[in-house]
Amino acid sequence: MEPLYINNEKIKSLLPMDACITAMETMFRDLAEGRILQPLRSLMWLPDRSGLLGMMPGYAEGPNIIGVKLITIFHSNGTAGIPSHQGVVILFEATHGKPLLLLDAAELTAIRTAATSALATRLLAREDSTTLAIIGTGEQAIKHIESISLVRPIETIYCWGRNPAHAKALRDRLAAYPHQNPASGRPRYSIQLTDTAQAAARSADIICTVTAAAHPVLEGRWLQPGTHLNVVGSCTPHNREVDTETILRSALFTDRYESLFKEAGDFLIPKVEGLITESDVKAEIGEVLTGKKPGRQNPADITLFKSLGIAAEDLYAAWHIYQALLPAR
Repeated sequence: MEPLYINNEKIKSLLPMDACITAMETMFRDLAEGRILQPLRSLMWLPDRSGLLGMMPGYAEGPNIIGVKLITIFHSNGTAGIPSHQGVVILFEATHGKPLLLLDAAELTAIRTAATSALATRLLAREDSTTLAIIGTGEQAIKHIESISLVRPIETIYCWGRNPAHAKALRDRLAAYPHQNPASGRPRYSIQLTDTAQAAARSADIICTVTAAAHPVLEGRWLQPGTHLNVVGSCTPHNREVDTETILRSALFTDRYESLFKEAGDFLIPKVEGLITESDVKAEIGEVLTGKKPGRQNPADITLFKSLGIAAEDLYAAWHIYQALLPAR
C-alpha cells in the first residue's frame, strides 16, 4: 500500500494536544532509557542566510520506526502571511524500511513543540502556577496557551509582541477560541496585552518565549522567584531569546544535551562569555521523567526549559497519527 499523505487539517483532528503530550512523555522516557537514536540535525543555510533547510533523522526501538523531517525556516514569511516553518515528515517502519506516512510538518511541528513545553512545565513549574506570559504572537503563541492550560490551572494570560497589531490580532484569535470552564461556563482565563515584555514577565508564574528574535527579548532582572520558563524560539548558535542573566539565575533543563551544546545561542553565548559550562545544565527532561535526575528543588527556584526540538518528537507524533489511522485502513 502506498504511504498516505496527511495534511495539516487531518493532523489537527488526529493529534489532539493532550494526546501529543502523552506521546511526548513516552518518547522522552524512551530517549532517557537509550531506546532512541537521535543524531544532531543538519542545517543548510542559503547564501544570504534568508532561510535554511533542516534535515532531522531518527530511529525508535519501541515502535520500530525510522524517519526524517525535512523543514525550511524563513522567518520573514510572516509579512507574506506564510508560516515560517514548512516541510514534511516521512515515517518508515524499521524492519524492512517500508514507508508508512508522509505528513505536512507545519502543524505537526507546532503541536509537538507546544506539547513538549507542556510536559516540561508539568515536570518543572510550581503546581500552584496560575499566570502565564506569552512573549511572541505567532502560531506557537496559540499552541502554547492551549498546551500549558492543560497542565496548570491558568487563570490569567499576559501577551506581548513587538508588533502591537499582531498582539491585538492574537488577542482576538484567542477570544474566539472555546476556553470555558466546563463546570462554571465562565471563561477559564482572562487575556491581557501588555505594553512591554517586562510587564508580561513580571506578572507571570510561567513564561513562554516563542519569537523569531535574534537578540534577547527577556531579561533575567525581570524574573520573580519561582518562575518557570519555556524558551522555544531560537535554535542557532548566534541567536537567543533570553539574556545571560536569565541563564545564570535559572536551573537549566533541555530536551537533548547535544542539541543544547551545539545549537542553542541561549546557552552558547554565556558559555563563550565564560559564565556557564556544560556541567551547569541540570538535566534532560527525560532524565527528570525517569527519576534519574531531580527537577525543581524548591518553590523559589527559577527553572528554564530550553527547547531545541528533535526528530524523535516528530516521529512519535507521526506514529500516534499512524496508529489512529489503522482502523480506517
